[in-house]
Amino acid sequence: MQSKTNFRDVFYISDGTAITSETLGHAVLGQFPIEIAQKTLPFVETVERAEQVKNLINQKARESNVKPLVFFSIVVPEVKLIIEQADANFYDVLNCLVEPLKHDLGLEPSPQLHRSHSIKKDAASYQNRIAAVEYTLAHDDGVSLNNLDQADIILLGVSRCGKTPTSLYLAMQFGIRAVNYPFIEDDMASLKLPKEIEPYRFKTFGLTIDTERLMAIRHERYANSDYASQEQCEKELNRVESLFRREAIPYLNTTTLSVEEISTRLLELSGLKRSMW
Repeated sequence: MQSKTNFRDVFYISDGTAITSETLGHAVLGQFPIEIAQKTLPFVETVERAEQVKNLINQKARESNVKPLVFFSIVVPEVKLIIEQADANFYDVLNCLVEPLKHDLGLEPSPQLHRSHSIKKDAASYQNRIAAVEYTLAHDDGVSLNNLDQADIILLGVSRCGKTPTSLYLAMQFGIRAVNYPFIEDDMASLKLPKEIEPYRFKTFGLTIDTERLMAIRHERYANSDYASQEQCEKELNRVESLFRREAIPYLNTTTLSVEEISTRLLELSGLKRSMW
């Protein structure tokens, strides 16, 4: 059995997607030096489903002899009541803000299922996000350098430094049309900005990474290859970073950053609007 001081079962529960519960739970738990076994349970909308979830929480409590931590967002009162009967510590991620906001606004909230992620509430924004994802996928990894006038941001860097996940995160979360272009071994002899990108350098940013981290990532894909060797990684990084400095391209080191942190810093650097969905 794990020590109760350094291990907890954690549940993220919602009658919607559970994204809010999961995001806030991760942020809060990251402040504590504990190990967790986590499970996300979205769309807990019925009494029957709530009973199943309650039983699952109770089972984990019995197995570990420690109360699980439950981050939840439930609108339907009878469903919420059943969940709260489980043997756990509960954290209502919305109510902790709704109650003081109700007091400050002098208004009663009117909870609705799926309100925070409804397509109907803003169809234009939703369609814009879908279009951004399609554009980003079509311009991933140097596949196309056409229609760069439509891009909101262009990312450059060596292979495996984080360009693709960052581009997709920007598109999916913020509706930003992102292009990413990799510098490969064949580019190293005479490294320069691609002529198609040159007119759009004002919205071009670089990503780089520490040699050791790049080696580790490349070894996962092509173990013991020249592509993953220290010599190759150092050569590519040195030359690409020299290009960024020479061409005055702002760049970030992604070594210790999550995709969320990379994206947020790029939004700050670029001045792009951070839309909420």
